[in-house]
Amino acid sequence: MLSVTTEPIDVMAVTQAVRSRRAGAVVLFLGTVREITGSLRTTALTYEAYEAMAVASLKEITREASDRWPLEAAAVVHRTGRLEPGDIAVAVAVSSAHRREAFEAGQWIMDTIKQHTPIWKKEMRGDGSAEWVHPDPGETAGAETSPDTAAGQGAES
Repeated sequence: MLSVTTEPIDVMAVTQAVRSRRAGAVVLFLGTVREITGSLRTTALTYEAYEAMAVASLKEITREASDRWPLEAAAVVHRTGRLEPGDIAVAVAVSSAHRREAFEAGQWIMDTIKQHTPIWKKEMRGDGSAEWVHPDPGETAGAETSPDTAAGQGAES
């Protein structure tokens, strides 16, 4: 299960997609819209994606994760459109025989999505301002581009 959708994410379906009798660990990460970022109130986020390239990127990222860790399965679903505080923006699920590999792979997948997948986030604030947001350098090593500058950039699949 690798997709970009405008619909709310079905967390149980994402989890079920990676469950296996061979897996002793299933890790699910949910990225949600937070209401406060630093000292600013967020009223909504808008995600935009180059869908075909985003799905291709997700496939490559999960394939590479399976090469790096002994995973049974991996699933990623990312929302696009307008999301409100509390909404789930992304779900990453992985299964493995052991928890360490599942946790490490799940974190690596999410970090790599933020670095390389052509999905962009615009933050709308309580003061009426809005801006395209890039990943925090402490969270990821790469940088995103905005949809305005993404022609031919941003995706490494």
